[in-house]
Amino acid sequence: MTTAHPSDNGFGDEARRVRLTIPAKPEYITLGRLALTGLSRLRPLEDETLADLKLALTEACSNSVRHAYHGAEGLVEILFELHPDRLVIEVADDGSGFDPGAERGLDALSEGGLGIAIIRAVADELEIGARASGHGSRLRFVKVLAT
Repeated sequence: MTTAHPSDNGFGDEARRVRLTIPAKPEYITLGRLALTGLSRLRPLEDETLADLKLALTEACSNSVRHAYHGAEGLVEILFELHPDRLVIEVADDGSGFDPGAERGLDALSEGGLGIAIIRAVADELEIGARASGHGSRLRFVKVLAT
């Protein structure tokens, strides 16, 4: 399911928002990357910035796919908010959640720990925690865009 809520005058005071809900399976992650590419047509991004954001999005979605449901069925929600000066991407699930503090030390070299490190390197802001509902995980990152 995809929903877009663009403001009527381009950007105005509101962001352009797209919400995408995908099954928590690796083969669906590419849909998030395609949505991000589509958004980049509304607000052109440098090729390197777009590639970095796609990588960060892939890592965030992969964390949910790998860890949230322990092989059971589930969903991953991706929210894109395109503002005139920044892009906000949020990836959330209703799975078991994870402790970002556990990604330190030797674990930082593991696949999951490296993914978080990649997102930190790409993003200007990063928040990791539980969803507001208290169930699952929420990873939100912001990339400031050149004006």
